[in-house]
Amino acid sequence: MAFHGALHSLRSLSRAPRYPLSYLVHSPISSSLFSTLYAQSNSLHDEHRINNQTTLDESFVLDQLSNLLPISRSNSSTATLFEPSNSDKQIEIRAVDGFLLPDEKLRGVFLQKLRGTAAIEHALDNGGVDLSVDVVAQVVNKGGLGAEAMLVFFNWAIRKPTIAKDIETYHIILKALGRRKFFTHMMQILHHMRAQGISPNLETISIVMDSFVRAQHVSKAIQMFRNLEEIGLECDTESLNLLLQCLCQRSHVGAANSFLNSVKGKIQFNGNTYNIIIGGWSRHGRVSEIERILEAMVADGFSADSSTFSFILEGLGRAGRIDDAVEIFDSMKGKGCMPDTRVYNAMISNFISVRNFDECVRYYKGMSSNSCDPNIDTYTKLIAAFLKARKVADALEMFDEMLGRGLVPTTGTITSFIEPLCSYGPPYAAMMIYKKARKVGCRISLSAYKLLLMRLSRFGKCGMLLNIWEDMQECGYASDKEVYDYVINGLCNIGHLENAVLVMEESLQKGFCPSRLVYSKLNNKLLASNKVERAYKLFLKIKHARRYDNAQRFWRSKGWHF
Repeated sequence: MAFHGALHSLRSLSRAPRYPLSYLVHSPISSSLFSTLYAQSNSLHDEHRINNQTTLDESFVLDQLSNLLPISRSNSSTATLFEPSNSDKQIEIRAVDGFLLPDEKLRGVFLQKLRGTAAIEHALDNGGVDLSVDVVAQVVNKGGLGAEAMLVFFNWAIRKPTIAKDIETYHIILKALGRRKFFTHMMQILHHMRAQGISPNLETISIVMDSFVRAQHVSKAIQMFRNLEEIGLECDTESLNLLLQCLCQRSHVGAANSFLNSVKGKIQFNGNTYNIIIGGWSRHGRVSEIERILEAMVADGFSADSSTFSFILEGLGRAGRIDDAVEIFDSMKGKGCMPDTRVYNAMISNFISVRNFDECVRYYKGMSSNSCDPNIDTYTKLIAAFLKARKVADALEMFDEMLGRGLVPTTGTITSFIEPLCSYGPPYAAMMIYKKARKVGCRISLSAYKLLLMRLSRFGKCGMLLNIWEDMQECGYASDKEVYDYVINGLCNIGHLENAVLVMEESLQKGFCPSRLVYSKLNNKLLASNKVERAYKLFLKIKHARRYDNAQRFWRSKGWHF
């Protein structure tokens, strides 16, 4: 009854005389005007002097109510002459979610709490997203979708012609489900693969077992290995090594060692089987356990290779027995095993741990004299150690040698080099690494770009800052709130206030509200420069942007995404 009374009042209000919205908002007598409208609507209702020329207004009010409340408009007798067409509605919807990424649009479908799989799939079809394998991976890996939602989305996506129905696509959903500990649904997908004629391989089993081990479900991982025949695989040496590798990588070396002893004589071992266990103990510096496994390895007829020695040297270094490691390294040639790159890397790591950089460089130079080429891991260890010790010149020299050998570092490696350089001293060394990495074709991460922008803005290097900003956009990275804050701060530091205002207005147009510290800094500089009118206009824009930003935060805290 209360709802019908409110609807009746809204209908009577809709028949009142119309005034422009801008007049109602900006008029100083807007409050009295609303009270007049309310009184007039009541008087009209009491005198029953209502004509039939307000169909448009009533339709508008009912449409607004139907958007807010679960009211069906299909049986309404209101004329639909002025209702927007489907194409207009679609354009409006696209304008609202135009700023969202493809994966965000698809995940937003599940926020609507639609009932039934058919309704969800219909909404996904109407999302207007060009589906690809990368988009599928982003949908299931980001956000907070539940297990059922992930399965509904994946089952919808796998039927699309743009998504290959192969084992690599199934690995995406298996990793996502295992990472969130949805093990029941992960096993459903695993059995669904076989039903679809897709046979699991060793990588599939590695994903599943590693998911169990990561969640501390070691017994389930071992049981998975015992039941490999149910999914068409065998419990052989390769699958055993995969299980041991998963256990040792997650610091479950004791469980791996116990399981190895339990299957001894049932499954054939190889040298790699023992090396995995030795490598697991070496990470913890358990020299006694390493010696015990080494004795079992020799008793089983396998001789130690370069991998075995690298693990032994690493374990001795973690136990603080550097002298013993040097003695074993010197005795390798007498035992018929020539040191390779992994052995040298282990010795370099040992001396890095005790900050003996002279010995590190000596072993590095000894690699070339013994016809052993350094790899990317060698240079990464040395450069990271030099940067941590603030030996920037040595780090840059080593970086040049790495590039001279044709070794191109990964994106994450470049970021790890730039990060410490942006925490102390001027940004010149970081810029040198950035330029040389770009020159050899290395892709720079967004995090690295933000670090450079932050450091350059702090030192007032605005020309370099703008060049970095341009390079970042050319690489396909979109500017966000942090990026705009760094650029505005850098422009403020050198007194380019007009340019700073323009950049801030651009950020506001894109929906990014600057931080209060950056805005306060720019506002104070504008006032100090007697640009009061410019500061006031910017204040009005910031005020409007903060109002919208606060409203958006409130919406999202309630689970509403507009």
